[in-house]
Amino acid sequence: MSMNSEKKRLTGATVLLEALEKEGVDVIFGYPGGVLLPLYDALLDSSIRHILPRHEQGGVHAADGYARVTGKVGVCLATSGPGATNLVTGIATAYMDSIPLVVLTGQVVTALLGTDSFQEADITGITTPITKHSYLVKDAREIPRIVKEAFYLAGTGRPGPVLIDLPKDILATEVEPLPADMNLRGYQVPSKGDSGKIVEVAKALSECRRPVIYAGGGVIAAGAGDVLRQLAEKASLPVVTTLMGIGCLPSVHPNLLGMVGMHGTVTANYAVDDCDLLLAVGVRFDDRVTSGLGHKFATKAKIIHIDIDPAEIGKVIRPQISILGDARLVLEELLNTLESVESPQVADWWDRLRAWKNDHPLRYDKDRMTPQMIIECVGELVGENAIIATDVGQHQMWTAQFYPIVKSRNFATSGGLGTMGYGLPAAVGAQIARPDDMVVLFTGDGSFQMCIQELATIAQHNLPIKIMLMNNGVLGMVRQWQKMFYERRFSGVQFQANPDFVKVAEAYGIRGIRVDSLEQVRSAITEAIKHPGPVLLDFTISPEEDVLPMVAPGKPITEMLGR
Repeated sequence: MSMNSEKKRLTGATVLLEALEKEGVDVIFGYPGGVLLPLYDALLDSSIRHILPRHEQGGVHAADGYARVTGKVGVCLATSGPGATNLVTGIATAYMDSIPLVVLTGQVVTALLGTDSFQEADITGITTPITKHSYLVKDAREIPRIVKEAFYLAGTGRPGPVLIDLPKDILATEVEPLPADMNLRGYQVPSKGDSGKIVEVAKALSECRRPVIYAGGGVIAAGAGDVLRQLAEKASLPVVTTLMGIGCLPSVHPNLLGMVGMHGTVTANYAVDDCDLLLAVGVRFDDRVTSGLGHKFATKAKIIHIDIDPAEIGKVIRPQISILGDARLVLEELLNTLESVESPQVADWWDRLRAWKNDHPLRYDKDRMTPQMIIECVGELVGENAIIATDVGQHQMWTAQFYPIVKSRNFATSGGLGTMGYGLPAAVGAQIARPDDMVVLFTGDGSFQMCIQELATIAQHNLPIKIMLMNNGVLGMVRQWQKMFYERRFSGVQFQANPDFVKVAEAYGIRGIRVDSLEQVRSAITEAIKHPGPVLLDFTISPEEDVLPMVAPGKPITEMLGR
């Protein structure tokens, strides 16, 4: 064998890492195991940074947080069997929210596949419903092509997770890698929408009197926030967002009516119900917005649906006009097309919207320490560049309602799957991705304890994350439902043995501050912001505090409790 030929032979692990480097990967969130030993050995010679979470679920959520705040593909890594299955919740979280991930899993050697060998699990089979695509690598020479395809699939069209399963012998064997020539027959990425339909939309907009833009996560995924703002301003269009769409328009923008749906603002819900044209962009009409009552949702409106995923169009609501395409490109063309039509006459509509806003503001008791007040206070003090992560529960909805998010990709939360435990590791990923920006986590005592071990990851890397813990001693959102709809028959929601969270933080070497009075709130938040490292603020709040307004299950969005 010639010297030239010998130089070309690399282990599968090295081929993989070089392929990842070509895709611009700068960090992997990974947890090692036996079948990954060849890869972890090769990592020592790679430029890629490795972050060790304390649980595989923490690794995948961190990769997700990294992806949400950058728009890049996040990468995580876990060993075979339990390591891989521990990723499932995080993969499903990313799939539901259309977040681009490449998930690497180790696998037993190919000769043992299908024999129930030690730490074997059919992870490609297990994750088939929650990935865009998956690969079981059987030839190390194909790794460059597979990696290139995986990143392209994850990051294009409707983004999502792609899994690559890597048997140990494939990682260890020496090969001459093949060129990275993609072969994705049948995978089409919609780009520009149908120009004729865009003209139809422009005409419909000019003729309507009560329009509303309904904007979702697809606007942020497409980087379409700026053009959405220009469109709203040019035609004086009111905007409502989904939970995933928060940040696509600054919270202070006068055209923004707030979030729509179960815990949306009264104005947003009334507007959607009464509008005569609903321009839905990058949304999927999920049941938290429609109450699962598609036939009673926006019944007075001509519905226009712009989305990059053909499976979403007509799935829940049948639109009068549908446009398959990239939200940014479609909205840009629509903006240009509006030059040739009259702007809609919306002065009377805005009078009605302003009256609703005036009559039904979001409100809370300002004379005591409430979570809403804490969240607003954090918003005042940390500045508009801060990245906000949340867990799932009441604190998530209060954050969505009261925190002033002014930029796209500054809000990381689990929407579709509603994953408790998401927030802390997602904050880790966000801080690793954007080390110069402040990361603030809003969490609850229930969610926080699901991935509390990631405090060790924060401590190890001295990540200056500010943790705002809403501590009410209960599973707040479940308790709220039991209080409202089950005659206060509280079952399984009381935490009888919560730890002292300040001491827990201090045990990890993290600054902890307990806050149990209104007078302490502002000074404690200020102290946390000034502290150069991570801080946990433990806020004692009442379990009786509810998220309002609220649409009861099975009710139209106009029927709100607490409005």
